[in-house]
Parts: sequence; C-alpha cells; structure tokens
Amino acid sequence: MGMIGNLLRVTESELEEYLKNSSLLENETYNEEAINENLTDIDKAWEGIIFLLTGEGLASSEHPLTKVLFSGQLIDEEQDVGYGPAHFLRPNEVIMLNDELSKITIENLRERFDPKKMTEEGIYPEIWDEGNDAFDYLAEEFKAVQKTFVDAAKHNQAIITFIN
Repeated sequence: MGMIGNLLRVTESELEEYLKNSSLLENETYNEEAINENLTDIDKAWEGIIFLLTGEGLASSEHPLTKVLFSGQLIDEEQDVGYGPAHFLRPNEVIMLNDELSKITIENLRERFDPKKMTEEGIYPEIWDEGNDAFDYLAEEFKAVQKTFVDAAKHNQAIITFIN
C-alpha cells in the first residue's frame, strides 16, 4: 500500500470545527461510505513533488513551497491520521501558495528532476530509476495539486493535508 498523500478542501468554518474537535476530521477522512469530491489523493508522489518544488527532501526542506503539502500548522499534534498529524492552510495562505504554484510549469519541474540525487537522498517512493515514467507520474500528481489549489482559492477554502 504505502504512504498516500491527501489534500482536503474545506470551508474556513469546517477548518475551525476540526481545530476545536480533531476527531471530526478523523471521522470525515475515514468514512468509506462518503465520497468526498473535495478530497484529492496524490498517491505516493508527495515527497517527489516536494523535491521538484524545492530541490530538497521533506526532512531537510525549509523552502516556502514545502508548505504546499506540509504547512507545519497542525490540526492536532497528538492526532495520528495515518502517518502523523494533519496540516492545514487557511484560505489566505491557499491563495498566496496558489499564486506561486500557478507560475510553475511541467517544464520547470522537468528541469529539477534529478533521479540520481533523489535516489541518494531516499526521496519517497524511491522509484527514480524508472526515469521518464517516474517523472510523468510526479507531473500528473503535481497537476492534481495545482488543480486543488486553484479550486480552493476560487472558493475561498482552506486545505488540510495528511498522509495515510
């Protein structure tokens, strides 16, 4: 299975409810009966995307674009939603990051794709020896991240990110 990255678009009032009672978030994210059109699954591409955006792995990155998936603002630092706590961005932060993400093209990312360095640094999911196929995988999932930010910015929504 592996560690799957997720982005959940929510209203600011929903975010406030989750911040007050984090069990509500857990109920929402693990309700298999509910199909959530606001949930984007980026599979195992999350750290590869961080690398393409920042040139660094998650553990060492202090780059501002790391916040796209790992804001450092936690819903509940004691809550484990799969692999640690969920992070969040408020609507104004989503708008600012959307502005930055909208400037990034697939060609920009291709220039930053460095399979050798990604392998050396142990960037998850460690498929970088697959070359162009691995890049195409990251590019598709990056497009999903961009679309999530565009949609959230358009609707003045917050974004919650988590790994499960």
